[in-house]
Amino acid sequence: MGTKGRLLVADIWACAIHAFSLNGEHLDAWHLPSEVGSLGLCQSGRWIVALRHEVVLFDWRRRRLEPFCRPEPIPPFARLNDGKVGPDGAFWVGSMDERSPRRPVGRLFRIAPDGSWREIADGLLTSNGLAWTADGRTMLHSDSGAGWIDAWDFDPVRGEASGRRRIADPDPERQGKPDGAAFDLSGVYWSAGVRLGRINRFLPDGTLLSSDPFPVPGPTMPCFAGADLRTVVWTTLRTPLGAEAVGEHPLSGALFAMRAEHPGAPVARFAD
Repeated sequence: MGTKGRLLVADIWACAIHAFSLNGEHLDAWHLPSEVGSLGLCQSGRWIVALRHEVVLFDWRRRRLEPFCRPEPIPPFARLNDGKVGPDGAFWVGSMDERSPRRPVGRLFRIAPDGSWREIADGLLTSNGLAWTADGRTMLHSDSGAGWIDAWDFDPVRGEASGRRRIADPDPERQGKPDGAAFDLSGVYWSAGVRLGRINRFLPDGTLLSSDPFPVPGPTMPCFAGADLRTVVWTTLRTPLGAEAVGEHPLSGALFAMRAEHPGAPVARFAD
């Protein structure tokens, strides 16, 4: 996530958020009480953060955490994962099963600015890939465990998602599993093809425009950053790819950056 020349990165297993400059300099770190699945910027200047089983507001300047919301149910063997602030000013976040094999206990939640929440979808293995078109009228959402991408019609004023439909079932042997994602202003959905190391670009109707190789097997999330929103920064997995994969790909776990033809669609701030 890019903000004022800084890139914010959630390190899930380290229970931390790191700040980097766009040239790779490490600027700061904040350690939290549990795994950090995702975060968003708030209008107040704070961050909204998905921890293991709860969503909190975090004043990063004072390093103060305020409990905010605990969506349910999230079993002990599951946790919150990918999340993003939607055009409605709410925080949309999903959960995932951590067991192997995974079971469909994950859910997608909408966290409102008043701290209330509602369940949007259930039966998920690993909720992921949340992104909205620039006009806020279409929301895409993926399950990287099950390997599909769904589209929803979205009302950016009322925060309602409807008309859910399956638009893509990427081939795991050609495109990998659909992980984190972001839209650009041309209406292209950039999806991280995790496990296989691919950058997959889709239209909102699921048409695959391109699938390009990535330097390591585990890209997890693209973020459009920089003053012109044309620098795409990618986070990657180091574990649980396995010791052999890390040995073969020593840059696993690193951040990568590339230039894009079109700027990214700006992401809204949480209306706290």
